[in-house]
Amino acid sequence: MTAVRVILVEDEPLVAMMMEDLLTDLGCEIAASFGALEAALAWLAAQETPPDGALLDVNLGGGETVFPLAQRLREQGVPFAFATGYSTLPSGDYPEAPLLRKPVSHEALRPLVAAFKAAA
Repeated sequence: MTAVRVILVEDEPLVAMMMEDLLTDLGCEIAASFGALEAALAWLAAQETPPDGALLDVNLGGGETVFPLAQRLREQGVPFAFATGYSTLPSGDYPEAPLLRKPVSHEALRPLVAAFKAAA
């Protein structure tokens, strides 16, 4: 079985490492990991084949949000979820996207990874 290719966008390096480990434990391949919006947007634009899914931190450094990337992923039909400390999104524009509360656990990620696999 082919691993599910996932991108991760998280600006806190230790949190990113933890999430990468959790996703890998659940059978995902980390296609790319980013701490900034522009790098993630550039990577996505350069890909011939989009990832199977994405896990996105909402607020990135410098007041950036991940919403422009979420919009691009939506346009490409790539399923994604938000990982945040918020109980609700500051923008209600993404009702289809699961909202995972940090710290994210294996139990919270299992159904997300299953959804990514089903959509791949």
